[in-house]
Amino acid sequence: MAVPIESLLPQLASGAAHTHALGFQYEALDGESVTLRAPYRDELVGDPVAGVLAGGLVTTMLDHVGGLAVWVALGEFRPIATLDLRVDYMRAAEPGRDLLARSRCYRLTHSIGFVRAFAYESDPDDPVAAAQAAYIINSDGERGVGANVSRPGGPT
Repeated sequence: MAVPIESLLPQLASGAAHTHALGFQYEALDGESVTLRAPYRDELVGDPVAGVLAGGLVTTMLDHVGGLAVWVALGEFRPIATLDLRVDYMRAAEPGRDLLARSRCYRLTHSIGFVRAFAYESDPDDPVAAAQAAYIINSDGERGVGANVSRPGGPT
């Protein structure tokens, strides 16, 4: 029996080595929207003078929460990969504040998930950054690694 994706979200949010190291925490699932939190830590600061979080943290968080939204839309865990990611930075994150990221997969085809995401401190209407992304969904269908390689005695 398949495990409901909702019960896997906390593990998927912080289970990878890099997401664990960055401190990502599953925050909520509200309908089709997924929210992550990155608690503020000094080692995540990109500008020590201003105390502003590193832009790479913001991008990574938006990319990761986007992937979570694709899994929610699929209703299951399947291999996916970021195909395209555009991040527009609107302002610096406020020093000393946790960062939240929220995303929703607004269109799902058999092979691509399309996502919009926002990073913010407390008000999604005042974002630090916005992202538009596309994720490729592994639909294998007997097209695994090497499927396009001709084999002796097989089709060419």
